[in-house]
Amino acid sequence: MQPRNMSMSGVVDLAAVKAAGEAKAKAEQARAEAARQAAQGGGAGPAAGAVPPSALVFDVDEAGFERDVLQLSAEVPVVLDFWAEWCQPCKQLSPLLERLTVEANGRLVMAKVDVDANQMLMQQFQIQGIPAVFAVVAGQVLPLFQGVAPEQQIRETLAQLVQVAEERFGIIGLEVDANAEGAAESAPVEAPVGPHDALLEAAVVALDAGDLGGAVQAYKNVLADDPGNTEAKLGLAQAELLARVQHMNPQAVRATAAENPRDPAAQIAAADLDLVGGHVEDAFGRLVDTVKVTFGDDRDAVRLRLLELFEVIGADDPRVTAARTALARVLF
Repeated sequence: MQPRNMSMSGVVDLAAVKAAGEAKAKAEQARAEAARQAAQGGGAGPAAGAVPPSALVFDVDEAGFERDVLQLSAEVPVVLDFWAEWCQPCKQLSPLLERLTVEANGRLVMAKVDVDANQMLMQQFQIQGIPAVFAVVAGQVLPLFQGVAPEQQIRETLAQLVQVAEERFGIIGLEVDANAEGAAESAPVEAPVGPHDALLEAAVVALDAGDLGGAVQAYKNVLADDPGNTEAKLGLAQAELLARVQHMNPQAVRATAAENPRDPAAQIAAADLDLVGGHVEDAFGRLVDTVKVTFGDDRDAVRLRLLELFEVIGADDPRVTAARTALARVLF
């Protein structure tokens, strides 16, 4: 799914908080001072207030939102990741955001919001589907994007966020103590490498790079040798779904589906968008309803797509169980 808004345009309106020139000068002065202190320290240790890398990514709830996000945003841009355990696209996006946050080395932090446990925050941010990503800078909320996007686009958006924080607000982020957690006393014991681990890792790398075709092929290579590989089945279903919606125009797809409730292709496309947006029950319900009003090859096409979407979510999910029951009622 293409992100709803990968641009930081419009953020310039927040410049009223500080004059852009003064803020930029302040940021540059503070960074120069930090560099000077580091040079004088000769490696003696981190400055007071330095945080460990593990503090750059954290969970936040409604009770701690003001302290952990709003107040902190005066020191560092806070990226908000709205997610849920049942959201498969979230499981692809969140690790990527976490990695990019750590790589930013204190210029931003990431707060994870479980929407199931924080319904009020979800309503306040008017979240229509997940994953959804926002940022808070100097107490100001900025929508970044919704859905999964290629890594390069996310990198560019986060770089723009850091630039806005520095130039418009003079916010330079946190100092990170890279040695805070210490090195392990002994080398970690590596897990045994399975016969398909390299291919599965290649698929994940391709997904992170936005190479959905490469990810699909890597998962298929695993399944060619091991048709029962659960991880590859799930990964293939997710990668194929993302590839299908990658170049869709969501508004056009939904308009076509609304105008043609009996058109299987239109409903299938809309269901794909529903699922990527986190609207799992809507996607399943749409296709079950379409099975009711179609016949022959059209019905089979809708039914098969529904089964594919079941693979994306996972057979153990209660929504899959409910949709299977509903589908059986319609078919038999």
